[in-house]
Amino acid sequence: GGLVGEHLLLKPVMTRREIRRMGVFDNIYGAGAILAIAMGFVQWFLVGKPASFYSYNWIFLTKIGLAILLGILSLPPTLFFNKHKKGTDQDTPIELPTRIKMFIRLELVLLVIIPLCAVFMAKGIGYFGGQ
Repeated sequence: GGLVGEHLLLKPVMTRREIRRMGVFDNIYGAGAILAIAMGFVQWFLVGKPASFYSYNWIFLTKIGLAILLGILSLPPTLFFNKHKKGTDQDTPIELPTRIKMFIRLELVLLVIIPLCAVFMAKGIGYFGGQ
């Protein structure tokens, strides 16, 4: 929800107030990501199927790689918003670089693919371990 909010608020030129609002959505997105990763580790190692079910599944490994890529892609927008949120509302509006919009859209695409990987993985597709 935080990432969708960020995307909806994107404009080519933004005021400091709008950038601060983007920062709030970015913080919500970050908190949700940390919670999802923590719950993923709990699922992987503590509850549900044995850890080998996940560790020997190429779709799960792809999902982990995509989650890491998602984290890397989220850094430039976060750094941009944090850098430009300081100042008064009367300051000159900030032009949003095209690459920031691209990063956010790529993150949205990954947030569609990652749950699809989870569905396939839960059905046992991609398992390459023994037994």
